[in-house]
Amino acid sequence: MMKKIGMLTSGGDCQALNAAMRGVVKTILNASQEVEIYGFINGYRGLIYGDYRMLSHSDFSGILTKGGTILGSSRTPFKTIREPDENGLDKVEAMKHNYYKLNLDCLVILGGNGTHKTANLLREEGLNIVTLPKTIDNDLWGTDMTFGFQSAVDIATSAIDCIHTTAASHGRVFIVEIMGHKVGWLPLNAGMAGGADIILIPEIPYDIEKIVKAIEHRHQRGSQFTILAVAEGAISKKDAGLSKKDYKEKLKNSPYPSVSYEIAAQIQERTGQDVRVTVPGHTQRGGSPCPYDRVFASRLGSEAGKLIMKGEYGFMVGIRNREIVKVPLEEVAGKLKTLDPDASIIKEAKMLGISFGD
Repeated sequence: MMKKIGMLTSGGDCQALNAAMRGVVKTILNASQEVEIYGFINGYRGLIYGDYRMLSHSDFSGILTKGGTILGSSRTPFKTIREPDENGLDKVEAMKHNYYKLNLDCLVILGGNGTHKTANLLREEGLNIVTLPKTIDNDLWGTDMTFGFQSAVDIATSAIDCIHTTAASHGRVFIVEIMGHKVGWLPLNAGMAGGADIILIPEIPYDIEKIVKAIEHRHQRGSQFTILAVAEGAISKKDAGLSKKDYKEKLKNSPYPSVSYEIAAQIQERTGQDVRVTVPGHTQRGGSPCPYDRVFASRLGSEAGKLIMKGEYGFMVGIRNREIVKVPLEEVAGKLKTLDPDASIIKEAKMLGISFGD
């Protein structure tokens, strides 16, 4: 019996989206099951406005190593998904209409936190949904790992590696700003892998005086340079005490482009040392997926293909204790997987002499 499957990639792109989609399709084809694939262009926007194209088997050939997404992506905020668009269109009803118009058996959705909220909403509305966890932040609840994360760690680590030689040559303090607005998995792992001396993450508010003390301690021990891996969402203890509204206002009126530049100014003022900021930015989401992500995304895609063939819907495919698992969507949606400040990896990093500014 012919399966009709819709696919979309939503939110920020990352490495291995193509590898995951390839895994789904190849698994179904290798089971000798007939399948029609409808790719929705630019995420939920394509599903809302009926912008899709039929994908042939050849579209999934040669994309294992390709970064980005062959379907394009966009951000469609969950908080506005129930609001009509500028022309009064009911977005949820439009998505359901296009799903049923194509007579789809299911929709395969690849995305992060916001994407999974909308995916679960569509499940509640009666659509057959299977999701795959992508994000370089590794902050999706229900899975130990998300694809894209390890590739981003590799790139961020490489940035810190490159900074080591110039920092040592000039005896400077260097701040490398790593992506991570709400969680610190990426800056923590890249910072440890790159040998950063200080790591600042959103889950552990920092004290600038403690950071200065750590830098001065290194200087006293003969180290002429210090490297900080700073999450873009790092926050001081003082700012952590502000209300959400007041903190947003503070950021809005800040003379600094980001928290890293504020920290740099404070360190320079207190120590007199030269401080430089490097921001790898979107390079962390770009390029080819690393071998780990190619294998991992392929495994997730394969399991998703198996669920589709068995008619098991309403799940995210993830990994727990190194085994691929299916997690009910209602358990995933709306939950953030943050770093526990008392986690063993934090304690081990501190034993290595890494400061978290606390």
